[in-house]
Amino acid sequence: MSEQDLAAETTVARTHGDFDVVVVGAGFAGLYMLHRLRGLGFTAVVLEAGGGVGGTWYWNRYPGARCDVESMEYSYQFSQALQQEWEWSERYSAQPEILRYVNHVADRFDLRRDVRFNTRVRSATFDEAAGRWNVETEDGLQVTAAFCVMATGCLSSINTPDFKGLDTFKGPCYHTGGWPHEGVDFTGQRVGIIGTGSSAIQSIPIIANQAAHLHVFQRTPNYVVPARNAPLDPAVREEFKTHYPMLRQQAKQRRNGILYPPNEDSALEVDAAEREREFQARWERGGLAFLGSFSDLLLDEDANGAAAAFIREKIRQIVRDPAVAELLSPHSLFGCKRLCIDSGYFETFNRSNVTLVDVSTDAIDEITGEGVRVKDELHALDAIVLATGFDAMTGALNKIDIRGVGGQTLKEKWRGGPRMYLGLAAAGFPNLFTITGPGSPSVLTNMLPSIEQHVDWIAECLAHLRTRGKARIEPTAEAEDAWVEHVNWVAGHTLFPRANSWYVGANIPGKPRVFMPYIGFPAYQRKCEEVVRNGYEGFELS
Repeated sequence: MSEQDLAAETTVARTHGDFDVVVVGAGFAGLYMLHRLRGLGFTAVVLEAGGGVGGTWYWNRYPGARCDVESMEYSYQFSQALQQEWEWSERYSAQPEILRYVNHVADRFDLRRDVRFNTRVRSATFDEAAGRWNVETEDGLQVTAAFCVMATGCLSSINTPDFKGLDTFKGPCYHTGGWPHEGVDFTGQRVGIIGTGSSAIQSIPIIANQAAHLHVFQRTPNYVVPARNAPLDPAVREEFKTHYPMLRQQAKQRRNGILYPPNEDSALEVDAAEREREFQARWERGGLAFLGSFSDLLLDEDANGAAAAFIREKIRQIVRDPAVAELLSPHSLFGCKRLCIDSGYFETFNRSNVTLVDVSTDAIDEITGEGVRVKDELHALDAIVLATGFDAMTGALNKIDIRGVGGQTLKEKWRGGPRMYLGLAAAGFPNLFTITGPGSPSVLTNMLPSIEQHVDWIAECLAHLRTRGKARIEPTAEAEDAWVEHVNWVAGHTLFPRANSWYVGANIPGKPRVFMPYIGFPAYQRKCEEVVRNGYEGFELS
């Protein structure tokens, strides 16, 4: 059954009157939030812009879309029965399989009946007199609730650069973040893909297999390590299931919540031969485990440079044309953007039907009806793919007119960069929570444990308020300021803020350059637990 059929057959959520909680978004975060709220006896409705559940995995259906966290870890852990019954087929799950899993969860826990699909939220306004949130959708629906939870996702607001003439192109133009659900067949076509970030790195090998010719427009080359994806060994799957509780707990003690073996040695304290052996072992293992090669890769520029040099040498070994290999070789800091993992990306540039177009110095001049013009050369195209990423972490929230005390908008509050307490709440916006918001580990981690940790914290907070007869919670400005300062202090001890990444908003013209996520999942969890133990320290309850 298709998602459209599932949505059509689902009882429409009750969306009139008052609720205890309104949740915006029906991805992994919104669905688990709904499940927890139901379990605690709260009335809730979820408003979802898409036609089905899944969030990121509902919208991102581009060729080759796949998770970069291993399947056995990229799943819910709140239900032991769910963990045991679901059978992942590959080491790294592809988008269709992840979407099937999310739909399975929605069905298993009967979540759809409280989700209103095809409903995009336009505004959320706090009524100070009533102490409630008034939420309005683009189709005129109005919902009120005591609490509002934004489960809008960190990578859900697509970025479409303002290319001159984009609207004049005669062929179809696709964005990887909003791919047609029916799929696209590029057979025999001249295709241009703009961007070489994660979605491009995953889709380029597959599009190249279909297209008559593929033009790849690259501004900034990326560090890429092999995924080494393969069918999941049933013995590995069963071993994981047998020891799930222990393995999940171990993962929570890792900086990014991912269960790969860390090496506590410094890259600078071993000799060159040992460095090479460790890098090679991680390269052969595949995936994000390469980040754990040495303890100081993201702290020391010389250590970082050693890893960067290793990967550049790998590119030179794989790509036969030395000039193309050099263009594909990054000279920026390694790992300070989200490290990409691939299946045959660099090998694709050995194909005769693939052309790499460098737009780092000579940018795209315009898009015409026939194709993309760079300097004096027109690259004639039948289709264009925009792999230009997202307005990360703040984009989806800033698209909603969110108004708190005194009518202040969240967008105004964040004019100089996002400010939140724990990435969970913002001063001046009572009873409003965000799941994996700016100032929390979120995109630097395995998102599923981060989501569950936030949802559990919010659910237990609401239960605490109800038990004590409290109706309102809001962080103090002092606590918020102190947390923002701490987030920046931690980041300042690493190389992360020095990279022009979407972590700092560098991909969006005019966006304030602020390092948005918090580095360190275990430390963050301890802080959240400490806040609760100290009577919700940093919050005002009334």
